[in-house]
Amino acid sequence: MLRLQHLIGLPVIEMNAGKHVGHVKDAWFDEHWQLGGIILDAGRRFFTSMKAVLWSEVLVCGEDAVIIMNEASVKRTKQADIQRSFLTGTVRLKDLPVITAHGEQLGRVSDVYFGEIQGTQIIGYELTDGFIADIMEGRKWLPAPLQADEVMLGNDVIIVPAGSEDYLSPVVVSETDIREK
Repeated sequence: MLRLQHLIGLPVIEMNAGKHVGHVKDAWFDEHWQLGGIILDAGRRFFTSMKAVLWSEVLVCGEDAVIIMNEASVKRTKQADIQRSFLTGTVRLKDLPVITAHGEQLGRVSDVYFGEIQGTQIIGYELTDGFIADIMEGRKWLPAPLQADEVMLGNDVIIVPAGSEDYLSPVVVSETDIREK
């Protein structure tokens, strides 16, 4: 299981020549919220295109680097084509409120967890109730429902089945995580 926030900032290395091609800036998702790929820092801030790598081209997400097949795996993509992402898209997963079908807010998305296989869906959410609550009570982990159609990932909110609050469990928050907020 991988934490998306752990990938952000890691160097991206291509396997053929061992060349550094950028750093992970974000991850993007398709219309079904399956992980589609990673977005790299472009180095040029004012252009309308960005560098992206399809998730199928990612070989390894290691502790210290992301390894991709080759430099040809890095493609120019228009920002308008990346609708859903963790941090930078039109629809951002980070900080979306998670609400049950009965209207109870469970927290806001702080991080997402996903499997290492390509095309994988989100398998869990790390939720926060804010900085003070994180210190006092800690963050919570909510496994994603087994059936993808049981969760509605919208533009402004994530709606999970009623009773999902029963599946919340504590997450250990490190000092590094707290300082990043």
